[in-house]
Amino acid sequence: MLTNDANTGETKAGSSQRVYRGILRDLEEGRMVPGQRLAETELAALYGVGRNAVREAIQRLSGRGVIDLNPHRSPAIRLLSMDETLEVLEVAEAMTALATRSAAMHYHEDQHGELLRSTLAMVIEADVHDEPGMFSRARRHFYRALLTIGGNRELQRLFPAISMHIIHAQYQGRQLRSIRLADYRSIVDAIVRRDSVTAEKAGHDHVRHVRQIIMATPRRP
Repeated sequence: MLTNDANTGETKAGSSQRVYRGILRDLEEGRMVPGQRLAETELAALYGVGRNAVREAIQRLSGRGVIDLNPHRSPAIRLLSMDETLEVLEVAEAMTALATRSAAMHYHEDQHGELLRSTLAMVIEADVHDEPGMFSRARRHFYRALLTIGGNRELQRLFPAISMHIIHAQYQGRQLRSIRLADYRSIVDAIVRRDSVTAEKAGHDHVRHVRQIIMATPRRP
């Protein structure tokens, strides 16, 4: 495992933030996986920080639902049961539909056209390259664009807290990426037409499609 040199001039908050973002990035790009145990010493070496910064980042990620803490075992990346997955998707469906409807209601071509189309183009390019980490980053930018266009500050605050990043890491595959790309095209089409009813339906349909594929996925023994 590669390590980084510690930056002794960095503040504790900055060091903790480096670990926090690093774990999220490594989870998104497949270098960490749900269920993986985490060792403080290895994380400190990997991100070039002290163990206190690692502990602080782990506590923050636990509060966000990314890491499971157990007093008798080392921390682990959260692994969702099927029931937990369906609960997350239930919340995600409602919030995604709200995000797509809000984006359609507030969309203006001169203000938002380039942003929306460029983020969709990122998703298309990532799909062509068939690289999961690249697709995950593009998907994140796509949703960020929807939230920016919609302008709902409370939704912008709450949306990242949904545990979809765990679902994305836990359930991968070409079929899921293909359905996401097709659904994103439908969402964009409705938004640019400022058709909030169709955009809301497209948001609902997207999460339902993801749920159907996940439920059909063979479960691990």
